[in-house]
Amino acid sequence: MPTAIIADDERLMRDQLRMRLQDAWPELQIVGEAKNGDEAVQLVGELKPDLTFLDIRMPGKTGMEAARDIGDRSLVVFVTAYDQYAVEAFERGAIDYVLKPTEPDRLRVTVDRLKERLERPPANVNDSVSAMLSQLAEKIASPKPKHLQWIQASIGQDLRMIPVEDILFFRSDEKYTSVQTSGFEALIRKPVRDLADELDPSLFWQIHRATLVNVNAIEGVTRDIRGRHLVMVKGRPEKLEVSRSFLHLFKQM
Repeated sequence: MPTAIIADDERLMRDQLRMRLQDAWPELQIVGEAKNGDEAVQLVGELKPDLTFLDIRMPGKTGMEAARDIGDRSLVVFVTAYDQYAVEAFERGAIDYVLKPTEPDRLRVTVDRLKERLERPPANVNDSVSAMLSQLAEKIASPKPKHLQWIQASIGQDLRMIPVEDILFFRSDEKYTSVQTSGFEALIRKPVRDLADELDPSLFWQIHRATLVNVNAIEGVTRDIRGRHLVMVKGRPEKLEVSRSFLHLFKQM
């Protein structure tokens, strides 16, 4: 029975990949999970898995660095959201890849390739790994986008990848932050104060310590009988309260 470990700093991503792998490859046994590259290298040494699924970008030791340390002890499969430069390089190399968010059809293609590679003689499994890693390192060296481009959020047991431009507003309580789109609501654990630092301030305005609103979703501003300023959101019944410290954003509206 083939074995594998999964390394990703985001638990939801590890959970999603594990569930999708169970569907696409029931015989594959996930024997361990790691939150960073250092843990992945350690698990490979201890568990000796046939496969290692590595997120490219992780805190501490990255997936690229972990792959170099793993060498030919396990067949490396990179997990990446950066398909704009990764796909062509991976297609030509001995290392396979999985794109985030994990799509079942694409994962089945990867599973078929991995089954074929595991049947090859051991000496041929990781041919050209060093050359491929060097090539990918050059492509991945470019800085990450300055602002978040999408949000990973849970709806029940499902993980959704939501483009930020589709989000109408974020609103936090003590435990979760609600992510509201025109069609559904999802939940994340990241507080508004962190989101405010990571989102494009020209697209999302913080109007309250617990609320961020998409500028393009603002229909107008009104006042209630208590004198509070409330933002009206296009297509939504909610009215979002504006704190006094953020009223300056609406002086010209």
